[in-house]
Amino acid sequence: MKLALKGFAENRWIQKLSLVGLTGGVQIIVQLSGLVTGILIIRNLSATEYAFYTIANTMLGTMTVLADGGISSGVMSEGGKVWRDRTKLGVVLATGIYLRKRFAIISLLVSAPILFYLLRQHDADLLTCCLIILALIPAFYAALSDTIYETAPKLHQDIKPLQKNQFVVSVLRFIASTVVFLSPLTFVALLANGLPRSFGNIKLKNMLKRYADEEQQPDKEVSKSILKVVKRVMPGSIYYCVSGQLTIWILSLNGTTSSLASFGALGRITSITALFSTVFSTLIIPRFARLPNIKSVLVKTFIKDQLILFALSISFIGFVYIFSHQILFVLGAKYEGLNYELLLVTISGCIAVISQATNGLLAARGLIIPPFLFIGTTVAVQVGAAFVFPLSKIEGVIFYGMSTVAVNYLIRLIYFNYILRKHENI
Repeated sequence: MKLALKGFAENRWIQKLSLVGLTGGVQIIVQLSGLVTGILIIRNLSATEYAFYTIANTMLGTMTVLADGGISSGVMSEGGKVWRDRTKLGVVLATGIYLRKRFAIISLLVSAPILFYLLRQHDADLLTCCLIILALIPAFYAALSDTIYETAPKLHQDIKPLQKNQFVVSVLRFIASTVVFLSPLTFVALLANGLPRSFGNIKLKNMLKRYADEEQQPDKEVSKSILKVVKRVMPGSIYYCVSGQLTIWILSLNGTTSSLASFGALGRITSITALFSTVFSTLIIPRFARLPNIKSVLVKTFIKDQLILFALSISFIGFVYIFSHQILFVLGAKYEGLNYELLLVTISGCIAVISQATNGLLAARGLIIPPFLFIGTTVAVQVGAAFVFPLSKIEGVIFYGMSTVAVNYLIRLIYFNYILRKHENI
């Protein structure tokens, strides 16, 4: 009997290691492909066009956050309760998509005029502004549903189809990006990113048949449950649209086109940290959502997950520090001599990844920090930091953003500790 249990435990560990290896291996390929694609775009777009590209991508992130508003967290939370029931899981997914489409309309109406204004601030002509806004639509449309569609296979830990889909999308994106050689314009680069994502979105939708009944209709009760999460997350999401991208907004409004392009190019290199986020959201967060309401189990798992995040981040920062000259050489002559700024951007990016991953863990358990506490504390820090750091320089803007994400992370840790002390079951 003991031998059988020991063998079962060993098999479980082998399965877990195999799953991590598969996810990590494919994600390395996907992220490297994305990195190479980004470098091709950086090297082929002029500094002015890349500044436009940075503004547009930043706004795409804002549009996506507004269109979600916490819906994906609500779907993950509700889906974690019924993930074994095809019908009920289908209802949860259908409700999530229904809500997201309606949020998307508001998001587009708010974001498009702001994007137009920022582009005009950097002397983009009317035709360029319109083409860039239209070119964002395929990626935005895909973003409306891809995180919802991924919920079912993530909850079932059926990772291979997700990995295959991401791999295909990354290859298609790389192939599409070669068009930038022939037409080095921002809207072309944006379409090269958006169209492959739309194709991958279709594939994700087809996967749902394995886990959920896709014929189900939205449900009012499920909608209420998801909207309860949205009400708690939305204020923070709206704030994130301003605060999370504040460094780009500051440079867009006050910085030169050259400094904006430099900041965007450095950020592209550190986007490799998305590998950590993807693996974490695919493997770790769904498992954390499924844990029983046993405090000791939750605390032990939470601490282990934090140690993993810090170990990965420190390793990546060390790599960038050692090979900063080589990394900047790859970016091209336009960005030489930015070694210090590259290191700062990397540290800031890693802190942001740790903070967002921690937020994902809390949201998966329905633990949302009260907006007045989260936003109030962060705004106070930002106002104070504005008097400390020189916002006319790239390094000053980076330090300013770093202080914000660091405080966000500390708030999340303090809140989790508060909930642990206050409640027996969470």
